[in-house]
Amino acid sequence: MFRTPHTLFRALAIAEAISWTLLIVGLLLRATTGWALGVTIGGGIHGFVFLSYGATAILVALNNRWRAWPTVIALVSAVIPYATIPAEVWLQRTGRLAGWWRLEPSDDPHDGAWYDRLMRWFLRRPWVLAALIAVAVVALFVVLLIVGPPGGRD
Repeated sequence: MFRTPHTLFRALAIAEAISWTLLIVGLLLRATTGWALGVTIGGGIHGFVFLSYGATAILVALNNRWRAWPTVIALVSAVIPYATIPAEVWLQRTGRLAGWWRLEPSDDPHDGAWYDRLMRWFLRRPWVLAALIAVAVVALFVVLLIVGPPGGRD
């Protein structure tokens, strides 16, 4: 399904935009009808997808050897509603999403780095990688729920 970094990144960029819509609809429902559960549902989904998008952006940045600027743009785009879509288009047009997953070492001297070897090991075992990312996202999500929403509780 996600045979290339581009397909995974695009799926999460679109999911992030959709989750923004759910959050905004929840905020509008709370403001107009007083139904706060809409924010709880939309905000929870958005938070989970936000964290998943961030993990995906970092994974793709490592795989495609992005410099700091494109990585920062990809990560910051999740904070601005719907900005992940133009960010994905820009990254695609500039060739930063081109190519395949780096499953085998190449002649590139960077392939000897410990994190490249570790990334290749996980990329050859996508179910293990997906489980690890899911556990990390869920753990961070739970910590953030315990800490509380931005701006404090009502």
